[in-house]
Amino acid sequence: MTGTAITYGDTRDIGIEFIVALYHANGWSSAEKPDLLQKALVNSETLVSAWHGERLIGVGNAISDGFLVVYYPHLLVLPEYHGQGVGAGLMQRLKDRYRNFHQHIVVAEGRAVKFYEKMGFVRAGKTEPMWIYSGDDH
Repeated sequence: MTGTAITYGDTRDIGIEFIVALYHANGWSSAEKPDLLQKALVNSETLVSAWHGERLIGVGNAISDGFLVVYYPHLLVLPEYHGQGVGAGLMQRLKDRYRNFHQHIVVAEGRAVKFYEKMGFVRAGKTEPMWIYSGDDH
């Protein structure tokens, strides 16, 4: 991973092949719906990405009401870049964009819980996450 610096951006012009490779590498079932996945990311209120040269190595998005509440549904980094600050760089850019919002929401599981705690998130009272989900990766 040496040589070219990691850069961050907010382009929405990300090739579907890069997106699918990132989601497959992380075992996310949405990679099986590439057209819908690309549309979901591109139509998010905010989309940030991390690049190592021409290679997409991470992506994060936000959905918001624009005033009070923001939800961060996706934050993925290629596994070989885990632990190098890429996810934190993406999450910090998202949080900076919404820094004055009343409520920031993320659903985390497994190893991601500790990551989000390091990013300042805490369990939301006595709430329990709930969903209607058609995937099979959880």
